[in-house]
Amino acid sequence: MFATLLVPTTAHAAPAAFAPGDTVTLPVTDALAQLPVRSEDRTGYERTKFKHWVDADKDGCNTRAEVLKAEAVVAPEQGASCRLSGGAWFSPYDDRFMQGPRSLDIDHLVPLAEAWDSGASVWSAKEREAYANDLGDDRALIAVSAASNRSKADQDPSTWLPPAVGYRCQYVTDWVADKTRWGLSIDTGEQAALTKVLGNCPDVPVTVTLAR
Repeated sequence: MFATLLVPTTAHAAPAAFAPGDTVTLPVTDALAQLPVRSEDRTGYERTKFKHWVDADKDGCNTRAEVLKAEAVVAPEQGASCRLSGGAWFSPYDDRFMQGPRSLDIDHLVPLAEAWDSGASVWSAKEREAYANDLGDDRALIAVSAASNRSKADQDPSTWLPPAVGYRCQYVTDWVADKTRWGLSIDTGEQAALTKVLGNCPDVPVTVTLAR
C-alpha cells in the first residue's frame, strides 16, 4: 500500500526524504522548486539504451499498443498479435483528431535523451527500460500526431512547447510531475521556461507516485 505524503505549500522537503512507492501531493510550483538544478550532459547517449515497447504483462500487446488502446476516443479493433486497426484519437499537442493508429506516435513526455541528460545515464538498464515503458502514470506516455512528436523530438520546454497554446499549462505541469516521479533534474534554461509558463497557469496540486 502506498504512503501518501501531503506536502504543504510552504514545505520544501528534500527529495531524499521520500522513497520509491511513496505518493506525494504538492502544488506544481513547489514540485518545480524541489527539482534539482544541474547542467546536462548527453555523453554516451544512445536510444537503444532505453529498451522500449516491451510487453511487460505478457498479454500480447506491447507498450505502444497499450497506450493506443487506453487513449483512444473511438476504440480500435484488435486483431491477432495485438494488431490494431481503425479507431480515433485526439492529439492534444496540436489540437487534432487522428484516424487510425498509423497516424500517431507515442511520445515520451520527457524524451529519452532528455531523461539521459537529467540523470538516467547512471541508471541500470532495467530502470531505463521501466522509464521507457512507464504505464504506471498516465502522463508519461501520450499518443500524439506523428508531425507534432517529430517537431518536438528531444527538446525540453525551453525550446519547444505544444503548438496548441491552450494545452501548454497542462504540458508543463505534467513535465514537472514526470521529472518528480523519476527523480530527474532540470537545467537553468528549462527551469526558466517552466517558471515562465507556470506563472500564467493555476498552481494546481500534482499527485505523483515516485518510481525512484
